[in-house]
Amino acid sequence: MKIHFTQTKVNSIEADPNKRKWYTDDQIQNLKLYVGKTGVKTWLLYYYDDKGKKACLKLGPADKLTVTQARDLAKDYGGRIVRGEKVKTQKPTDKLTYGEFLKSYYIEWVENNRKSGKETIKSINRAFGFLMEKPLDELSIIEIEQWRTKLKNQNKKASTINRLVVALKASVNWAVKREIIEENPLSRLERLKEKDSNYKVRYLSKDERVRLFSALNAREEKIRAGRSRYNDWRIKRSENPLPELDGEFADYLKPMILISLHTGIRQGSLFGLKWEDIDFTSNTFLIIPEIHKPEKKLDLAMNSKVVKIFSDWKKQTYNGSPDSLIFPSPVTGKQFTDIKTAWSGLLKDADIKNFRWHDMRHDFASQLVMKGLDLNTVRELMGHADLKMTLRYAHLAPQNKLRAVEILVDDEL
Repeated sequence: MKIHFTQTKVNSIEADPNKRKWYTDDQIQNLKLYVGKTGVKTWLLYYYDDKGKKACLKLGPADKLTVTQARDLAKDYGGRIVRGEKVKTQKPTDKLTYGEFLKSYYIEWVENNRKSGKETIKSINRAFGFLMEKPLDELSIIEIEQWRTKLKNQNKKASTINRLVVALKASVNWAVKREIIEENPLSRLERLKEKDSNYKVRYLSKDERVRLFSALNAREEKIRAGRSRYNDWRIKRSENPLPELDGEFADYLKPMILISLHTGIRQGSLFGLKWEDIDFTSNTFLIIPEIHKPEKKLDLAMNSKVVKIFSDWKKQTYNGSPDSLIFPSPVTGKQFTDIKTAWSGLLKDADIKNFRWHDMRHDFASQLVMKGLDLNTVRELMGHADLKMTLRYAHLAPQNKLRAVEILVDDEL
């Protein structure tokens, strides 16, 4: 069918679930728009190769190439073919590609049902752009293995690579559960051994802990002093002063850090906490699972220190709405995406190096193990689905093995 292509015309063409369609441009010879049964629209250029056989060149998806761009490409490739240059032919496929699956189904669901949904999609797009044109049910294990090898050669950590693969496999598993495809072609892909994670458990030394708290307190005093000076400046100009910072905390950073050190909460979960998640009666707080984590809500215990921190912070900030964020961004009023500036400044003041925010989670687990708590209880407090994740801290408590074998001493004759 020959038609005059306009962008409006291309966008309005609907798919027929029973058959595929080809539309021919009335301006550029052999430029066609392919419309698959699933609604896939692809620009194609048909031509005759040097052997006189009819061939097809895939120019690109119609949702990324405008009519003008498709015509320009057709002219360019047409000229190359006339000059005898070889071009790579590609036949159109009616199968749902991974990129189309994300756009049509998965992105909307994951962004609306997982706290870290937007970050997950960003990670998938950055890492797996080479898969976007692949049919969803034909994703290849060998391609992923080659990609992993490339990243490993770039000194990327196995744990980082595994997290990206988990995100990819989770998206394909979602398609299987919704019966979009029959099975996950990546299901047999095994995780990399995370040797790089086993020996790098980072936690605070006693001296670092003292310096961290000292820097935190100095930061609080600096913020309060800055508010007082600013108010003096406003009063001199007959302007109303801002409220004094007379609460327990000058701002969000100190309570966030203390809570992280005493609960092991992940940063993303901390950013998303709401007042309705805190139960001061049972001294627990609720963690809604993020994608890639076990799909199970976690009730985590609060010690007396954490209870007091939440109580003091609530007196300062609670607006009366249970579903409001506990730690909204003071700039946007919305959920934090990161606090890198404040965190890196604090570490610099405390002279602490190579310590990530996530390492406070390792510090929490390490302190518990070093003080004699059994690994299974630590696993529950950390929200690990598998004890293997918790075993990375086992070497911090060698005395537990000594106590265990000492039990037999009293049984001797």
